[in-house]
Amino acid sequence: MTNNGNAVETAYRLWLTDDSIDEATKAELRALEGQEKEIEDRFYRELEFGTGGLRGVIGAGTNRMNRYTVGRATQGLAAYIRSIAGDAGSVAIAYDSRFMSPEFALEAALVLAGNGVKAYVFESLRPTPELSFAVRHLGATGGIVVTASHNPPEYNGYKAYGSDGGQLVPDAAERVMAEIARVASFRDVARMEREAAEAAGLLVWLGADIDEAYVAAVVGASPNPGLGAAAAAEGVGVSIVYTPLHGSGNVPVRASLAAAGFDDVTVVPEQEKPDSQFSTVKSPNPEEREAFALAIALAERTGAELLLGTDPDCDRVGAVVKDLSGAYVVLNGNQTGAILAEYLLESLTARGAMPANPVVIKTIVTSELGAVVARHYGADVLNTLTGFKYIGEKMTEFERTGERSFVFGYEESYGYLAGTYARDKDAVVASLLIAEAALYYKRQGLTLYDVLQRLYERHGYYLEGLQSRTLKGKDGLEKMRGLMDAWRGAAPSTVAGLAVAQRLDYMEDVHGLPLENVLKYVLEDGSWFCLRPSGTEPKIKMYFAVQGANADDARTKLEALTADVMGRVDAAI
Repeated sequence: MTNNGNAVETAYRLWLTDDSIDEATKAELRALEGQEKEIEDRFYRELEFGTGGLRGVIGAGTNRMNRYTVGRATQGLAAYIRSIAGDAGSVAIAYDSRFMSPEFALEAALVLAGNGVKAYVFESLRPTPELSFAVRHLGATGGIVVTASHNPPEYNGYKAYGSDGGQLVPDAAERVMAEIARVASFRDVARMEREAAEAAGLLVWLGADIDEAYVAAVVGASPNPGLGAAAAAEGVGVSIVYTPLHGSGNVPVRASLAAAGFDDVTVVPEQEKPDSQFSTVKSPNPEEREAFALAIALAERTGAELLLGTDPDCDRVGAVVKDLSGAYVVLNGNQTGAILAEYLLESLTARGAMPANPVVIKTIVTSELGAVVARHYGADVLNTLTGFKYIGEKMTEFERTGERSFVFGYEESYGYLAGTYARDKDAVVASLLIAEAALYYKRQGLTLYDVLQRLYERHGYYLEGLQSRTLKGKDGLEKMRGLMDAWRGAAPSTVAGLAVAQRLDYMEDVHGLPLENVLKYVLEDGSWFCLRPSGTEPKIKMYFAVQGANADDARTKLEALTADVMGRVDAAI
């Protein structure tokens, strides 16, 4: 083996001989004897606690999600919590329907308790945004969500939150990582048994009281209070098919819709119950039409006007509407974001309820259509790096300074938030707002598809695309680094026949944003594309955006831009 191979072998043997590691884990590792590639993938690195926390394949090893990597990360988090709150520190914990999610959540709670930090744990699966709400509601020092979002079933993850209810931003995450680095051995992880933690008041279970407060906060974020109930009294409603995709959204989405007066909701029965294998879909990802196959089939039988689908931890939602021919089409995240911006800002303007200095916050890879809509109604627009934690960070800043009034935050990857009760994207409130928008415009004789076409006609035909390449393991990581280095070292001067007007390297200071491994190129006609290694999956993502004179022109531009860039990317990897 190479030197790195020797390091892998050493780490592997340490796990086999460490008396703090249980026998079942060691048996799993012994079964890998002779499988050098598999052993390398499990041990070539520590599962990195990045700004998004942990995410990885479940299994034994340093580069896997297991009770030991979760325990080590939580030991570091506990040290950070104690450094800022002392004996008064507390952490709220939620988890989704993935394999090992309850076990990892409990393990984190017992490590916190072992360090004298109170853990508030939901008694069963809950959405990520409810955790964000609970941190604020309880006045906790931090939070944890055990989830891998829409990753395949073999993955799980661990996201850490600050006292404002937002995911840890880089400065705080770096402090946690420094504490984790000090945990040299699993023997250094302090842990209390469950019964002792409960008796000491360091393990507290959360339930219906938080659920009720959360649903009330979601319904309270509506720009049209009572719209659903008023329309129902008039005999007007919207027929909805909803799928939680085997995740945590089933109860809170339905409860929030019902509380707001939406009672014509049919849940896809095959996808209603939690299922860690997500057995009815290739991937529980509402960005993919395939994930809506059962919902669309049900809608075609019932004639539903609107379809909604949430991912396993219910922080992202996809919407399906009928086009002019009556066929069901999946709106992309940019389109839904623009429609929601229009609905929120138009409603607030019509009611005379627009707050002072309104602001809409989006990310650097999100379409400009929503920004144009916001400015049309007099709202300011801010761009952040990819990741809702940065939107949440700005919300907390504005709450503290009073400089601006947050109205809406969103990102192209199907994440949206209205209201200030949370600091993370929320598919529960987004589901409610999409339903309200459908009803609001139905009373004007319009569908959501009509509203989208009206936005294009008013503001221009914006069209976006996303491509990705999966590059797994150590070799994949090196290919991604090489690709980004190559583009930095030899930036193209023309792409798709257009001159590159601006190159933005976010590893350098761009508009005061934190440094991140992202490259964005703006062309002479305003089109742009962006290269970004994913922080949560073994993928590199390429984002594309164009504006055309009409739909056909926009499609032609997007196809040319995508073909040129992807040709260069594929040649390099």
